[in-house]
Amino acid sequence: MKSVSNLIIYSAFLFLILPPRAFSQRKTINIFKINNSQQLIDYFRYTGNDLPIVSGHRGGNTKGYPENCIPTLENTLKYTPAFFEIDPRLTKDGYVVLMHDATLDRTTTGKGKVSDYTYAELQQFRLKDPEGNVTPYAIPLLLDVIKWSKGKTVLNLDHKDVPLELTEKIVKESGNEVIMYTVHNPDQAKYYLKSNPKAMFSVHILTRKAFDDYDKAGIPWQNMIAYIGSKNKPENKELLDLLHAKGVMCMISAAPSYDKLTDNNERASNYRDTFKQGADILESDLPVEVAAAIKSLDVKKSPKRKYHSTLKVK
Repeated sequence: MKSVSNLIIYSAFLFLILPPRAFSQRKTINIFKINNSQQLIDYFRYTGNDLPIVSGHRGGNTKGYPENCIPTLENTLKYTPAFFEIDPRLTKDGYVVLMHDATLDRTTTGKGKVSDYTYAELQQFRLKDPEGNVTPYAIPLLLDVIKWSKGKTVLNLDHKDVPLELTEKIVKESGNEVIMYTVHNPDQAKYYLKSNPKAMFSVHILTRKAFDDYDKAGIPWQNMIAYIGSKNKPENKELLDLLHAKGVMCMISAAPSYDKLTDNNERASNYRDTFKQGADILESDLPVEVAAAIKSLDVKKSPKRKYHSTLKVK
């Protein structure tokens, strides 16, 4: 009986000092109730009364979860609503998979170029987590990830080596129009707009010249968010004002900057400052940490809240 009592006391002690997720897996995920292109445009339209938005760079950076795969995206959504920047790559036989690097070495058990393998051959490898640990997860097809995301989140497809026409074909095949495309110039945006006037873009506007180029090209401002850099700096003010006047949300990417800071309090302070200084979206390798840091900045009465919900998962 004494040993049983000791076990109960010890279990109660663990319950007090350990976070809830140490005892059970979360059974719900945070989702965006965005069902079509017009709702996508509405959600990412700057109004001045918007919720701070988190973007998971490559899905997020968490022990046990590799970048660019479905289990990682779902794990992030257990803690916060988020959309995700992901990286399509072309295989030897014309399939499109998710992989940031052109080579397999850093994030998988394989070696060499992604483009030197067929999709079937890539399935022999397993993905590694951020610490280099081998996981049970295989390299996913872009099509499967887009299908999974429907009714849950928004995917921002970076542009690597996949032809625009093939990316567009896969999106159409998926039956999921709630997709954002990263484009690096107005001509790439024009390609998608030819077949879908409501296509949504993440565009790089790092300078006044880039702003003017998109303006002159006639790309609809309502169809975009703008990446304006990786740090808070005084020079951002001009771009923030210009883009906000057009109804465009502005994004800072902490992945190459604030995410690298070793002190978690310093990271949290910079995440909050990013929004306080006018940015609307923070892209990060640590989306769960960002969400916790910016909780105090939540806008309770934002009309964008109608697009947030939860969903039970297995």
